[in-house]
Amino acid sequence: MAKSTHTVSGDFDLTMDELRVVARYVARHAADVLPVFEQAVPDDPRPRAAIDAARAFANGADRTRLQRVTSMDAHRAARSAPSEAARLAARSAGDAASAAYLHPIARAGQVGHILRAPASAAYIGELEAGGDLALVDALMERSRRRATPVLIDVLCRYPLATGGSSRVARLMSALDHSLRRAAERPPVHTATTGADVRERESTS
Repeated sequence: MAKSTHTVSGDFDLTMDELRVVARYVARHAADVLPVFEQAVPDDPRPRAAIDAARAFANGADRTRLQRVTSMDAHRAARSAPSEAARLAARSAGDAASAAYLHPIARAGQVGHILRAPASAAYIGELEAGGDLALVDALMERSRRRATPVLIDVLCRYPLATGGSSRVARLMSALDHSLRRAAERPPVHTATTGADVRERESTS
């Protein structure tokens, strides 16, 4: 399927191909922890449907109501999940689908749509492993390795993630800082325009 070259504009530009990179990145992390939700709630297909919608967009489909609807459904599934780990897993699936609609506005809150799922995946690993911090470090490093130059370029158009008291917020902030350091680029607080860069990584 031919990819759309449509660009969405606000404080800066985001191309559809760049949004696909973000959706693919978030969906990979959401898929990693989906079994945590499905083991807890085996008869609820909503988070899986959201990941499927995110992958469809990442692989070239137009963004449609499918991504919006499945994202909302996955977040509803999160609210009724029986454990914190299952809740975070379902929320990550919702984040994957909603990544197709990442807003090009220079607000720190938008960073959560990019990095909350990776941070949640690391925390889920910590919860499932009884607080194993070495595992958290390994999962955070995996997220850093998965971040392509295009993903980091998009991230750097936003201000740094604001701090928070939750474990996920702290992990997200740490990941945000480390990705920007890797790119040797400071956080932006004013409008910039991104290049229309096509993602070249293969879908795993």
